[in-house]
Amino acid sequence: MFSSVRPYMGAYIVYTVRAAVAISVAVILGVVPYFFLYRIIAPLVAGGQMSFQTILMYVGLTALCLLGNAVLYVHGLSLSHKSAFNTLKNLRIALQGRLESQPLGAIRDLGNGRIKKMFTDDIDTVELLLAHAIPEGIGNLCVPLAVLLAMFFVDWKLALLSLLSLPFGIWAMGMMMKVGMDRMGAYYAAGAKMNNTIIEYVNGMEVVKVFNRDGESYARFERDIDYYRDMTLDWYKVCWPWMALYSSVLPCVALFSLPVGGWFVLQGWSSLADFILVICMSFSVGTPLLKAMAFGGKIPQLNFKIQELERLLEHPPLKASDRDFEGAGHDIAFTDVCFSYKDDEVIHDVNLEISEGQMVALVGESGSGKSTLARLLVHFYDLDSGSITLGGQDITNMRLEALNDRISYVAQEQFLFNTSLLENIRIGRPDATREEVLRAAHLAQCDDFLERMPNGIDTMAGDGGKMLSGGERQRISLARALLKDAPVIVLDEATAFIDPENEEKMNAAISEVIKGKTVLIIAHRLHTVVGADKIVVLDNGSIDAQGTHEELLQSSETYRRLWTAAQQTAEWEVRA
Repeated sequence: MFSSVRPYMGAYIVYTVRAAVAISVAVILGVVPYFFLYRIIAPLVAGGQMSFQTILMYVGLTALCLLGNAVLYVHGLSLSHKSAFNTLKNLRIALQGRLESQPLGAIRDLGNGRIKKMFTDDIDTVELLLAHAIPEGIGNLCVPLAVLLAMFFVDWKLALLSLLSLPFGIWAMGMMMKVGMDRMGAYYAAGAKMNNTIIEYVNGMEVVKVFNRDGESYARFERDIDYYRDMTLDWYKVCWPWMALYSSVLPCVALFSLPVGGWFVLQGWSSLADFILVICMSFSVGTPLLKAMAFGGKIPQLNFKIQELERLLEHPPLKASDRDFEGAGHDIAFTDVCFSYKDDEVIHDVNLEISEGQMVALVGESGSGKSTLARLLVHFYDLDSGSITLGGQDITNMRLEALNDRISYVAQEQFLFNTSLLENIRIGRPDATREEVLRAAHLAQCDDFLERMPNGIDTMAGDGGKMLSGGERQRISLARALLKDAPVIVLDEATAFIDPENEEKMNAAISEVIKGKTVLIIAHRLHTVVGADKIVVLDNGSIDAQGTHEELLQSSETYRRLWTAAQQTAEWEVRA
C-alpha cells in the first residue's frame, strides 16, 4: 500500500515509524481512563463502597493519561510532519529531475496549469496522507483491535456481540472506497483541465479585452469550473450515503452488546462486572476506530496520487549517454531524419550536411519544418529514425550537457528571469566577470536601451522580462550567446521582433556572434540570408532544394516563389 511513496521517504521513514508508535501510545492513554471508570463503577454496582481518596486517585490518573495523550499525540504529529515535508521535498526534486529529462514537446503538451498543479496542489495533498493518515491511521487502528482482543479474555460472548457492528461498517466503507476510486481519475482530470483554463484565461486577458471576446472566453472559463464542480459533487454524492452509514455504525461497538449483553446478565450467562467492563471498553473503542476508518479511506489515495504524478512524466526520457563530446571538429550531419509530433510525421527523410565554419539557412513557408529541424539539432526531441551527428558523434551518444556546451540556441521568443539583466546575460557563462558581460551586451547592441534603464545593466528584467520589448529581449539573448562563445550557433528567427531602425545593429551583432562559427539560421526574411554559404529550402517537412541564393533562383521554383513574395512584402506600405 505504501510501495509508491516508500522510495521518496528515504531515511525519514524512521520518523514516520516513531510517529506511529507515539500516537499509538497516546491512543492507549486515551483508552485507559475507561478502565479507571470501570474500577469506580463496578464496586458501586456490586453494592460495595469506595473511599474518596481512591476515587480521587483514579481521577488523578485519568488526568495524567489525558495529559500524556495530548503530549504524545502532538509529538507524534510533529514527527510525522517532519517526515512528510521532507518526503514532499524529495518527491518534488525527483519529479523535477524527471521533468528535465522529458522532451520539451511532452512538457508543452502538459500545459503550464497542469505542471503548476502537479508541483504545488497535487503534492500538497500528499502531505495530509503522509502526516496524518499513516501515523494516525495506524495508531487509531491498532489500539481498538487490541481492546477488542482483550474483550475475549473478559467474556467471549460479549466480545462477539461487540464485533457484530464491525462487518456492517467495514462493508459500507469498502463500498465507499470502491465507488470513489472509480471516479477518482475523472475528478483529477477535471481539476487539471480547470487549472489549464484558468492560466490560459489570465495569460490571454489582454487579447480577450482588445478583441471584445470576454463573453466567449469567460464562457469556457465558467464551463470548465462548472465541470470541475459537477465532477466533485458527483464524486461526493456516490460516497456520502456510504460515509454516513459507516460513520454511524462503526463507532457503535455497543450497538448489540448493550441490549443483548444486558439480557445475558439477566439470564446469568454473563456476570454484571464483566458486562460493565465490556461496555466501558466498547465506549473506548468507538472514537479511535472511527478515526482509523476515516484515515483508512484516504490511504489508498496515496498510491493513486503518487502513481498519477509519476504517470504524467512517464514519457521516455531523451536518449543520451554519459560520454563527453568526443567529435572531431563541429561538422553537422542530418542522415535520413524522420520525426513526428505525436502520430503526425512532420520531418521526412531529411539529409543535410553543414561543414564546420559554414553558415546554412533554412527557409520555407510556415509549418515547413524549419524550427523543428533546429530543435532536433539541440536535442529537444528524439528522432523517430535516422541520426544527427556533431563532429561525427551522434548527439544521443553524449551527455546533454556536453551537447549544450557546444551549441548556442537563440530562439524567436526568449525567456528572461526576474533578476538583473546582468545575471540574465551571465546565464550564458556563469563564471564570466562583469566586464565580460558588459562587453557581450555592447557587442549585442544593448547599450542604447541599457542607458535608459534606471539601474543600467543591474535593472531587474521583471517577470518573464516584461520590462523589455520583444526586440530588447532578443538582444539580451544574443548577448548570452556571445558570452557563451559556443562553436555552433542556431538562430531561430533571432531578428523576428527587431524594428527597421535597429535591424542594422542586430545584423552587426549577429555578425559578431557567428564569426568563425558553424551556423544554422532560420529566417522568414530572405534578404537577411542571401549571403549564406548554403540555403536549404524546406517544403512540407522535406528538403526541396539547396544551394546559394543565385543557384536557387535558377533551379528552384519554390525558392523563386518565396523570393518574389519577400520582395513584394518589402515594398508593401499602408496608404490613407
